[in-house]
Amino acid sequence: MTDEETEPLLDKLDAAQKVRLLTGASTWRTYAEPAAGLRALTLSDGPAGVRGETWDERETSLVLPSPTALAASWDERLLTDLGALLASEARRKGVDVLLAPTLNLHRSPLGGRHFECFSEDPLLTGRTGVALIRGIQSGGVAATAKHFVGNDAETDRLTVDVRIDERTLREVYLAPFEEAVAAGVWAVMSAYNKVDGVTMSASPLLEHPLKDDWGFDGLVVSDWGGVRTLLDSARSGQDLAMPGPDGPWAAGLLAALEEGLVTAEAVDEKVRRLLRLARRVGALGPDRTARRPATAPGAGRALLRRAVSAGAVLLRNEGGLLPLDAAALRSVAVIGPHATAVRIQGGGSAEVFPEHVVTPLAGIERALDGVAAVTYRPGLPASGRPEPLGRDRARDPRDGEPGVLVRLLDARGAELHAEHRLSGRIVEPSVRAEGAAAVEIRALFRPTESGTWTWAVGGWGDISLSVDGHEVLSGTFPLDSDDPTRVHVAPPLHTARVELTAGRQVEVVAVRSLAPHTGVATILAAAPPAGDADAALAEAVAAARAADVAVVVVGTTEQSESEGHDRESLDLPEGQDALVRAVARANPRTVVVVNAGGPVALPWHERVPALLLAWFPGQEAGDGLADVLFGYAEPGGRLPTTWAAAQDDVPVLGTAPDDDGRLHYAEGPHIGYRAWLRSGAAPAYWFGHGLGYTGWAYEELTAPAAVAAGEPFDVHVRVRNTGRRRGREVVQVYLARSGSAVERPVRKLIGYATVEAEPGESAVAVVRVDGRALAHWSPGGRGWETEAGAFTLLGGRSAGDLPLTARIVAQPGADSAGKGSGNGSEHDGERSPLML
Repeated sequence: MTDEETEPLLDKLDAAQKVRLLTGASTWRTYAEPAAGLRALTLSDGPAGVRGETWDERETSLVLPSPTALAASWDERLLTDLGALLASEARRKGVDVLLAPTLNLHRSPLGGRHFECFSEDPLLTGRTGVALIRGIQSGGVAATAKHFVGNDAETDRLTVDVRIDERTLREVYLAPFEEAVAAGVWAVMSAYNKVDGVTMSASPLLEHPLKDDWGFDGLVVSDWGGVRTLLDSARSGQDLAMPGPDGPWAAGLLAALEEGLVTAEAVDEKVRRLLRLARRVGALGPDRTARRPATAPGAGRALLRRAVSAGAVLLRNEGGLLPLDAAALRSVAVIGPHATAVRIQGGGSAEVFPEHVVTPLAGIERALDGVAAVTYRPGLPASGRPEPLGRDRARDPRDGEPGVLVRLLDARGAELHAEHRLSGRIVEPSVRAEGAAAVEIRALFRPTESGTWTWAVGGWGDISLSVDGHEVLSGTFPLDSDDPTRVHVAPPLHTARVELTAGRQVEVVAVRSLAPHTGVATILAAAPPAGDADAALAEAVAAARAADVAVVVVGTTEQSESEGHDRESLDLPEGQDALVRAVARANPRTVVVVNAGGPVALPWHERVPALLLAWFPGQEAGDGLADVLFGYAEPGGRLPTTWAAAQDDVPVLGTAPDDDGRLHYAEGPHIGYRAWLRSGAAPAYWFGHGLGYTGWAYEELTAPAAVAAGEPFDVHVRVRNTGRRRGREVVQVYLARSGSAVERPVRKLIGYATVEAEPGESAVAVVRVDGRALAHWSPGGRGWETEAGAFTLLGGRSAGDLPLTARIVAQPGADSAGKGSGNGSEHDGERSPLML
């Protein structure tokens, strides 16, 4: 079916039918409309896996490495393959529209949701996003470029007014979205925040440049609850308000249309775009059943394992400690809570439930099975944070199976529905029972330790908790947030302390009322008695001292890095810095693995011989990490974001708006490595940095002597493998101009390509540079312009290590006005090298 064939469908719908289609029918679905041959569309989070319509730990999904890890691979072919895997997962779950990728930037390392974004650089973000989009949409599933635009932090994200000058907006923050549109993305999500005083769901940016200048012909969907007013949003380029069935458009759009406050043409255009999206995903016309390929959650594990090593960044490797020679080892000490409680994904709305998780400890044990002894010590006592009860700690009182009993009760306490669940974190029961007034979570619990246990119930409204028949918590906790993630996904915990005896089973019952607009999310969690920190550290040090090698796994927690709030500090929590220092003193052969979604401070980084960044590595974490540690795979990653040694060194840090609710991007285009270069300070590790298991010599950079303004060109960089094993290098090219008439970054990334070579072999990376690279945005309607004259090209392995240079002259010519209407911008980050 074509656009021409779709157009007559509008005539089959009356005004009420059209308006009805523009608000969701439920949390994750749109309305069907039989008169137009339209079935409902199903939308789903998220960037690291496809959850589907339900938030139920029994409905598992494949879990990819975090988007920061994907960007760290600088491997667009891998991203396209992973996008295709996401499409397969989406179809398995009946999902038509995947709410990914996130194209916001790492403006400040304190951003709480940076694990869901790709990088600090607009070019790397755009190319990575395009590669993922290409893979997702190859499977007939719509990708969604989000959050358009300026949603680069979490503080006051529903109301913050981001102030960005026109040039910076065009050159930096809009650039990845423009790339996505040029690549043909089918959907764009408008952000919660304001830009220059206007909420994004009503912003003129949705029309100009998104639809008019760039030619975006897809659907603009709101972030969930992002449409909060009627007329301004209905008159804008916003097309679909989610979720439903309630909302400003559902309540008032039809009347506004009938009264002439909103034009029929505007409504028709929104419906036209919805129908076009439905046609693209197979939801319109005679063949409109959801396509569900016969895949299973176990499929794709090999690809996910490869993605772990592809994104792992080897920051430091003094003396060539890595890779470890397994055959030469007798004993390995694995240390740190994250070795067993690894974070495979970030917290918040994009969370999915894995069928299994391979921990770092399990991966190392598997790799060394029958070869060397592996000893594990946490090195830190239990955190004291209550964690949701799971199958390892609780049983359902009715059937005795591991897990908990969840009941929905009416106002008199009578049971309306009951189900067995695997976790004490209940975001939603599997049914919505009519007349439900409360949620109850009930479990049998046998403590492993005697002492004071901390119990917690998460949620809003009237809450009570009883342990062993004694009420230990009772109170009313009114809703204090309108942030959907906090209300519906991660409500606050309310705690009580209870003395328990090891081995003596107790029944625990938590009840919370279901007040209007407070969601249904309820959590029953517990934490054991506080442990002895000194003893835990001493045990870890002793294990490290006795081992041939110590592997310490440290990282962030959901409290320090998650959607819904920005980070207060870049420091690792819970005494982990002291643990690293102590282990490194005890064993000079110490490898530190960092399990975090974004930058953390590394005050000890020069005291450890090997430092490996694993990010949030997805469900195959341990096996992929072991592949890198023991040399079965290269650490393929290069930093997508600059890492500081200390928070005070970071040149652009603030994420909180001022007293007027405004967040000024006063630094202009100078974020990330650009800000570091302008400040004159040196970070711990530059954007683009990463070591492999071989060495590279940069020998020659060649480029055209002159290029016409707006025309693409190729840069050739010859490198030689100086090591003893085959390797892969990410060759990066940056641009600089001295004496410019306009403000510019000291240098900026304009292209990259990868090469592989055997020991002693040379290879030539062919880096394609877009014709826009030399241009700047001239405000006031003048568009893209290129200064005539000389520019400097710099080639190397990071923003701070660029040994090769060449001069190129820009000649007068016609600059490109835009990227096009969604049919171009093909990049190949894995160009075939010329082998010499």
